[in-house]
Amino acid sequence: MDTAPIAAPAPVTLRESFKYWLKLGFISFGGPAGQIALMHQELVEKRRWISEHRYLHALNYCMLLPGPEATQLAIYISWLLHGVKGGVIAGTLFFLPGFLLLALLAALYLAWGDVPLVQGIFYGIRPAVVAVVLFAAWRIGYRALKNEVLWGMAALAFIGIFVFDIGFPWIVLAAAILGAVGGRLAPHKFKAGGGHGTGHRQYGPALIDDDTPPPAHARFSWGRLAATSGAFVLIWLGAMLALYGAADLAHMGDFFTRAAFLTIGGAYAVLPYVYQGAVEHYGWLTGAQMMDGLALGETTPGPLIMIVTWVGYLGGVAKGVFANPLVAGFAGAAVATFFTFLPSFFFILAGAPLIEATRGELRFTAPLTGITAAVVGVILNLAVFFAWHTFWPQGTAAAPFAGSFEWFPVIVAIAAFVALWKYQADIMKVIGVCALLGLAYSLFS
Repeated sequence: MDTAPIAAPAPVTLRESFKYWLKLGFISFGGPAGQIALMHQELVEKRRWISEHRYLHALNYCMLLPGPEATQLAIYISWLLHGVKGGVIAGTLFFLPGFLLLALLAALYLAWGDVPLVQGIFYGIRPAVVAVVLFAAWRIGYRALKNEVLWGMAALAFIGIFVFDIGFPWIVLAAAILGAVGGRLAPHKFKAGGGHGTGHRQYGPALIDDDTPPPAHARFSWGRLAATSGAFVLIWLGAMLALYGAADLAHMGDFFTRAAFLTIGGAYAVLPYVYQGAVEHYGWLTGAQMMDGLALGETTPGPLIMIVTWVGYLGGVAKGVFANPLVAGFAGAAVATFFTFLPSFFFILAGAPLIEATRGELRFTAPLTGITAAVVGVILNLAVFFAWHTFWPQGTAAAPFAGSFEWFPVIVAIAAFVALWKYQADIMKVIGVCALLGLAYSLFS
């Protein structure tokens, strides 16, 4: 029996790293949980680029940040290996295939979306989206709402946005303040539950092992933090100045920057804010079109927040930012995507050195616990809005129950929710089956 110790893996070249992140960009289906699991299996278990403990440490930091945590985790790991260049490559390749595919689907949707067969497919997809969003609220609430205080905060958030139409940023701010105060007065009520735990499994020595000191580029200094922060401010200002004279694109840049800083709790958490701004305020697309984009976003690689690519494409065409619809659409998609993901690069490249220097000292969980509780109520409100658009498609704000009630989408939504909740069915398969049901119903009804 061979008892020789397992050798540490050879150093990873930037070329080898590039090939891995490119491959991951094309196969990163399954939402953040699936993407995080894919990276763990490949980078911790097989390639041993990073140890379990260091992987979970990076993941816990990314979970605290606004933005897509799987994308940020890819940036973090690649930054540890190859510095800023590695982080930029990993982050860009993580979402680039999804961006190109979703922009192409948006173009096809606008060209062929009125064809009866396509309408039938989306007639089945929309109730599936209602079920998916409702399931997301249940799944997050099951993990996060551990006591009556957090349940109460979720209920208040739902009432605030549904009844009083309070803006999503104000709900997040109020939840953070309540969480901070509650963490001091009743810390046991705001203790973060669950999480990702601590890794105990051993897969052999890793390139970045538990006791590997941070490389030179990962060492924290106030000067480096100031320089990195200044660089990102200049990049953002330069991008906004480049949009000067194109008012609609400038509005997109400003709006999606704010959205990026509010994506605490995952993409579903910021969808209500995107819905309020993109559908109700700016009129970049309709509620039904956003639901269609969300369904397609669930079935394409990359983070779910790629829905912003869809919103930007349809918004660019709707506002006619260029005379050519294809150019207008891709311009809107590129602006929405760039300004959504830019903060994620900033959070890692500026903040990760401090996290590496203070491993095991992460704090501020009470405000985030409060925000997560509020997010459950906000997502539930989004499910209600989507259900309203689906079950009463002719309804308006002035006459919410105008027109006929659609019974078929209700049955599909219930069946989809049961499949997700009770049978833990794959989201892509559920959406596919619902699309076929909608197509069949439209052909034979």
